This record gives sequence, C-alpha cells and structure tokens, in this order.
Amino acid sequence: MVYIIRNNQQFGPYDEQTLLSYVNSGQILLCDAAMDCNTGEESNVRYFIKKAGLKTNIPHGGNLIEQLKKIGKELIIPSDTFNKTKILSDARLVMLALIGLCPSVLMFLPIGGFLVFYCLSLYFAAIWGLFFYYFFKTPQVKAKSAIVVFFITQGAVFLLWDIFGLPQFNPFYQLLETSFPFSLVGFVLGVGLTEELGKAIPLFIIFRKAKEPLIPQTMVFYGLMSGIAFGVFEGVQYQMTVNAEQEYTTAYFLNILRLTSLPFIHAVWCGIAGYFISFANLYPKYRISLYCLAIAIPALLHGFYDTFCGSSLGALIALPIMFLAVILLSNYLKKGVNYQSKLRN
Repeated sequence: MVYIIRNNQQFGPYDEQTLLSYVNSGQILLCDAAMDCNTGEESNVRYFIKKAGLKTNIPHGGNLIEQLKKIGKELIIPSDTFNKTKILSDARLVMLALIGLCPSVLMFLPIGGFLVFYCLSLYFAAIWGLFFYYFFKTPQVKAKSAIVVFFITQGAVFLLWDIFGLPQFNPFYQLLETSFPFSLVGFVLGVGLTEELGKAIPLFIIFRKAKEPLIPQTMVFYGLMSGIAFGVFEGVQYQMTVNAEQEYTTAYFLNILRLTSLPFIHAVWCGIAGYFISFANLYPKYRISLYCLAIAIPALLHGFYDTFCGSSLGALIALPIMFLAVILLSNYLKKGVNYQSKLRN
C-alpha cells in the first residue's frame, strides 16, 4: 500500500493496481512523491509501480494533429501576445528582454571602434546598476538621480582626465614606476587619491542639492553608481589601448575583467566614500575627519590593490584587499545605526 504526497498533502493509501489505474487515467503522475505505508520508504510513483512489476499504459489523446487541435492555439500563442500596452506595462518582461537582447541589438547597428566598447560597457554597467538597486535601494533613492550620477561621473572624469590632464598635476604619479615602497606611495597618493576624489565629486553634488538628510545606505547606492561609471570610463580606455596590445587569450580575459570585477571593485570603493560622506553631513561637527575618511580609506585600498595586482603577490595581497573592501562596506552598513548613536552623543 502506498501513500501519495502532493502539495504537502497525503492521499491514500492505494494498492499498486489501483495506483496504476489512476496513473493510466492521468489522475496521478509518475513523478508524484510516494511513500510505502508499511516501511516508510519514500520515492515516487514510478518507483513503486516498477517495484510491483507493473507497466503503465497511458493512452494518447489522438495523433499529433488531433492533440494540437485539442490543445488549442491559445496555449501556443496567447491572444494578447502582441498587445503593445500589455507588453510595455510588464516591467519584468521589458527588463528580461533588455538584459537578454541588448548585445544582439548592438550586433546589427552600424557602429565600430570606441562606440562598440562603450556600448558594451554601458550594458554591463546597467546590469550592475540593477543589481545595486535591488540590494541597496532605499525610499530616498531615485532612478533619475542614479542615472544623473552615472553620467555626471563620466563627464567629470572625461573633463578632468582627458581634457585637463588632472593626473599630471599630482606629483606622486611620478613614483608609479619606482621600486617598492615608493611605488606604493605613488599608487596610494597618486592613483588612489586622485581617482577616488574624482569619483566622489557627484556625491558631494548630490548631498548639496538634497532636500532632506540622506541616510548612509542611500549615499552608498549613489557611490556604487558613481564607481561603476568610472569603471566604464576606465574600462573602455584599457580595452582600446593596453588590452589590445596583448595576445588574444590575455586580451579577452582582461576585457572581461574590465566589464565585471574591476568596475565592481571601483563601485565598492566609492560606496565606502558615500557612506562616510553621508555621516559627515548628518553629523557636521565631525565633518573634517569623516570627509578625510571618505577619501582616505578608498584611496588606501585602491593604492594597495594597484601596487600588487600585477605582481607575483597579487593573489596573496591584491585579491584579499578586494574581499576586504566588500567586507568593510557590508560591515559599515550593518553597524551604521551604532555609529550614528555614538556620533549623536
């Protein structure tokens, strides 16, 4: 005798012959969970029917054409499949189509060179943006503001780096090609400080224009968006220059990094900056130290990573530093309420 279990409900018990008749009539499925009422053995209906030496004989509902007629066209192509209003109102459908088909759309556009790299970088940036929006959004987060932050960052970086040549005004860049520990100083006070300060510019603008105090998680989200924007800018440059000079396998791998993990870690560093900028504005009597921390911590993490990422110590130092940045940001957000209580007193 066998019990049938479906949707957490138990039916029966039935002997194997009765079970077989129900299967043949379609009332019970071969894949339904089942249990021997005497031994407690659990499996599915197929197992117990086979164990009893029985064979199923489920009748067909006619030939192929007859079955398709009975199924009906509504199951194959629902009547509202091509209803424009319903398609556009289904946010999940639109999102699925955009994420899945955007690269294919690019394939048919008459573009090349810079635009190809930039459009693909934007595509991956949009995926990261949706990911961050899902995990970090707050009632204060506005999609429009996130998009503005994204493009303001790119505009600012383009002006400061490509037009005005900001890095050449930082003397610590001259230490990048020297030996350790001078190279570390160059990467921290040169690359780290300059890039993290550049990424933080939109965050200062957002806070100055805010009509209400922005909580740390809100500023972390905007920081993540600014960091992703910088990652797109930097990624396109590397894909068209440094990466293009490598052999195929190395270039391919470096290009993938420039679309995924490296923009992500830029985002995390800038998210940390957003966290401390928020505290600096919520508790202005500590603003000097908090503004310093907003730039110093990401710059330090950034500098240490850049120093060792291309060396034999990369897996031992650079990779743990990336994990450390993610852990720090996570713990900052978890302990945010405690920090606010301390600063409030």
